[in-house]
Amino acid sequence: MLNFKAIYAMGPYLRIVHLKLGLQLLAVIIVSTSILGCSEPKLTNSAFNGQTMGTFYDIKVAHFPLTKSEQSAIHAEIERRLELVNDQMSTYRSHSELSRFNLSPAVNDFPVSEDTARVVAESIRIHEITSGAFNVTLGPLVNLWGFGPDHLPQEKPTVGMIKAALSRVGIEHLSHTKNTLSKNIDMLYVDLSGIAKGYGADVIAEYLESLGIKNYIVGLGGDLRAKGINANNVSWQIAIEKPSTTEHSVQHVVAVGNNAIVTSGSYRNYYDLNDERFSHTIDPITGKPAQHNLVSVTVIHSSAMTADGFATAFMAMGEVQGMTLARQKKLAVYMIYKSGDDFKEVYTETFSPFFQK
Repeated sequence: MLNFKAIYAMGPYLRIVHLKLGLQLLAVIIVSTSILGCSEPKLTNSAFNGQTMGTFYDIKVAHFPLTKSEQSAIHAEIERRLELVNDQMSTYRSHSELSRFNLSPAVNDFPVSEDTARVVAESIRIHEITSGAFNVTLGPLVNLWGFGPDHLPQEKPTVGMIKAALSRVGIEHLSHTKNTLSKNIDMLYVDLSGIAKGYGADVIAEYLESLGIKNYIVGLGGDLRAKGINANNVSWQIAIEKPSTTEHSVQHVVAVGNNAIVTSGSYRNYYDLNDERFSHTIDPITGKPAQHNLVSVTVIHSSAMTADGFATAFMAMGEVQGMTLARQKKLAVYMIYKSGDDFKEVYTETFSPFFQK
């Protein structure tokens, strides 16, 4: 087992490191530190980068220097574990556990890994808390509107097509045990894209901790989980991005402590069709892309999986209903919404301690 002990060092200057996410949502920016005029720190930052789940991952750990062979071994295991999550929960892979379950007719006790069952269980729990705003059975609608593995539609889906897709939706048709899934209708289609990346971040964080690494930040697209400090004895800090399709700039910087932070937004993942704009967040009531003024929501929680699910739910609910629920449940939530030609912000009392002045 590798064992890394934190060594404190001074690092007063901030610099922004941008995650390169291509067409994927760039919801957060990792903020790290540089040193000017002081001795070399005894800890060093090591980075591991790659692609997974349709986005990029960017992982940094602070530790005593690793050999090249140690870094290669860690990187290979990170890749293996992320590939495993894909093989379990991807709807883009026909051989994944979830795809095989989706392709099956109504079935009892379909065997899956404990990991997949665990993510489904958390999805059902968040569905109940959000009164259905988070619904992993929306797959037929996600695909109908062109945000799944299918191609973008050439025409706007008709009312009949939406009704047909809604008839295949319903969390009440889905159940689980520790290592099985069941469905009582043939066409039920489960899509975990609104929670699986968060779970992937948790998987890698837990792997790093199993090595004795106490200082890290794991980023999968807009899903991050952090712990400890970087090599300059500064807590990992995250910048919430301003909602813009033309530039990357900072709205707020937060220090999340030993927590996950997930941002979901509608301002990057969308398409235009016949002069209409459709975002990737589907309203489970109407069966259509959500129509409200909320453009970005950030959730801080101990679990990236849970934060991911709630961020997805709040994007479906909108700023009014979403903020009401967040305050009731004492969740750390920050929202940016459109007001006329301007953007405004609102956040819960439990989120405010994370802001950096």
